[in-house]
Amino acid sequence: MEKRKTKNVFIKGAISPEFIANSIAKHQSKTHIGAHDIFLGQVRADEINGKTVAAIEYTAYEEMANLKFQEIREAAFGKFDLSCMHIYHSSGIVKAGEICLFVFASSPHRKVVFEAIRYIVEEIKAQVPVFGKELFEDESYQWKVNN
Repeated sequence: MEKRKTKNVFIKGAISPEFIANSIAKHQSKTHIGAHDIFLGQVRADEINGKTVAAIEYTAYEEMANLKFQEIREAAFGKFDLSCMHIYHSSGIVKAGEICLFVFASSPHRKVVFEAIRYIVEEIKAQVPVFGKELFEDESYQWKVNN
């Protein structure tokens, strides 16, 4: 059995609006698709113990994380009638207000993509070993708790 190459989903720094727009535009020629749904995870400027989060620094053991992303992707294709699906996650520093997670799913029908996106995002949060260090405006930090 031929082993598929694992895709690297990590993008250094924030995921730009241009990257997201280009990803969407590439699907205009796929006329069998009737619906797309997108999840965009954005870094919040949370206030924690009187300090404001200025950015999050994301790290991961990328080989292991990419394998988990691939497992989630394959499970989603097995569970939902998807035409295509893409996942991108930031690595490194992402400032408050910037995009750190981009999940894009397509299907012939809208109901499927709504359900698929929710499933995919929840699985990412539960399974993928990506770690975030919250960097505060005063230059202190703490490890982020995923919720």
